[in-house]
Amino acid sequence: MDVALSKNGAWALRVFFALVVAFLYAPIVILLIFSFNNSDVPAFPLAGFTLHWYHDFLVNADLRAAVETSALIAALTSLGAVVLGVLASLALARRRFRAKAAVTALLLSPLVIPYVVFGISLLLLFHTLGVPNGLPTVVIGHIVITLPYTILVLVPRLEQIDASLEEAAYDLGASRLRTFRSITLPLILPAVVSAFLIAFTTSFDEYAVASFVIGTRPTFPIYLYSALRFPSRLPQVIAVAVVVLVASLTVVVAAEVGRRVAERRVQLDS
Repeated sequence: MDVALSKNGAWALRVFFALVVAFLYAPIVILLIFSFNNSDVPAFPLAGFTLHWYHDFLVNADLRAAVETSALIAALTSLGAVVLGVLASLALARRRFRAKAAVTALLLSPLVIPYVVFGISLLLLFHTLGVPNGLPTVVIGHIVITLPYTILVLVPRLEQIDASLEEAAYDLGASRLRTFRSITLPLILPAVVSAFLIAFTTSFDEYAVASFVIGTRPTFPIYLYSALRFPSRLPQVIAVAVVVLVASLTVVVAAEVGRRVAERRVQLDS
């Protein structure tokens, strides 16, 4: 008899699952509570309820500028990573060529390279080429480290699509671009959205690479790490972390709903 199917085993699994969920989300709940604490020190018991720290975030021009910088970098990074990821995934899933395994390993190599080492390498490369540090250098670095994630999301989806659909479109006189736009893209659109979100969140939260190649405009993670050195700024940092968390959850939920709607439409059309 399977232990997991017994009454005691099922109860133990539920308790274990509850403990895992509590371990993962308890810090977020504590962060949310402290964002309303009327004290400079995040500690229990709470000193009272206040929205003062959220007001400080709204009027803090430097902090808002850092969030906007990270959002801009993440948007450009995710767009570039998705475009390159789609092209690379089409080649890996639909083409046969020599050294395919080596090319795949090369594209996925940023997953195993330490970000600190990669950041130093980019810094030396840009310095040698005479490229000044700034937003473009950060975008380039983030595209490289997020490209493997987009490939890992898109290639399995492409392999699930019957290649005969594309071949039928070719036989009917459609060009490769028309086939991709009318056949392939609608079928992989949920995976494209997922890849875009993964690249966006990875770029938005990335610190190591950006710290080496950023210019005079700090990103949000860099600003947070610098602000943590000053205890008086900690409540404001907590408040903005809650705002970013809520915004991220909203985007993820909306994307998941959109993905399910798109998949349902594809199934109905097929």
